[in-house]
Amino acid sequence: MEGHIPVLKSTILETFKSINGCILDGTFGGGGHTQALLEQNDKVSIIGLDVDPEAQERSQIIQSKFPHRFVFFPINFSELASLNKNFDGVLLDLGVSSFQLDDAHRGFSFRNEGPLDMRMNPHVGLSAKEFLQKASPEALTQAIRDYGEEPQWRSVVRSILKYREVATWETTTSFVKFLDKNTTLHRSQKPGIHFATRVFQGLRIAVNDELNHLSKGLDAAFRALNPQGILAVISFHSLEDRIVKQHFYDWCGRSLNRYDNRPQQLRSVQAELLSRKPIMATEQEISENPRARSAKYRILKKL
Repeated sequence: MEGHIPVLKSTILETFKSINGCILDGTFGGGGHTQALLEQNDKVSIIGLDVDPEAQERSQIIQSKFPHRFVFFPINFSELASLNKNFDGVLLDLGVSSFQLDDAHRGFSFRNEGPLDMRMNPHVGLSAKEFLQKASPEALTQAIRDYGEEPQWRSVVRSILKYREVATWETTTSFVKFLDKNTTLHRSQKPGIHFATRVFQGLRIAVNDELNHLSKGLDAAFRALNPQGILAVISFHSLEDRIVKQHFYDWCGRSLNRYDNRPQQLRSVQAELLSRKPIMATEQEISENPRARSAKYRILKKL
């Protein structure tokens, strides 16, 4: 896609260069990874998934270029079992796409004014505005404290519960102004990080049920992999990476718990790690694509 720079493009091309079968791009987004993989190897076919209707529209460009090697399905990657198909490789690029962030009308970013929405599929489920109005105190706490990892979650949740009794938030910027006026977030955030960043992250994850979809999707992806198949995942924050790491370690018979003293032969070894530590973007790539700064890339091979 013109102007779209896929994260860790060269690294991903290297990961999948030896695959001559079918690859699943479970998070199609702008189609950058899919197009690069199809251009690299004419023996590769790709199935793309995404719940975003705009991603489905963009997929038509790839379909026109590679009509016999690319198919798109408008489903979440956690539902990939419904395809009833196995793959030689699976790629998941988690989080929000640059297209979604740059479009103020999607409500993912507070940089420009837009409706307080944040849904990957704007036609399904509660918007962020509706979530803020209807969520229980427990659900708000989970979103702000657990998903957003915001240290001042008590102040934020308390202010939301009090304010929503008399008013609502229509736009991203009105919600940011509310946080600025009614909390001390603007005085506590680290330099260079907007004070609303963690709150917006928590709301987005809650609205889209992202972590639940991630756990289900990883399990489904691993089951759908052929022997010697490759599973590669790009995550952008600690909660995602923790879930990916836990699943990868479980499949490789390793443990994140240092007190797990079970003999190695009693642990189920179904895969091997192809990267002991997450792969990060180079300084050059970060300078060309700042979104790559927080990317963590993990790879494994199914045995």
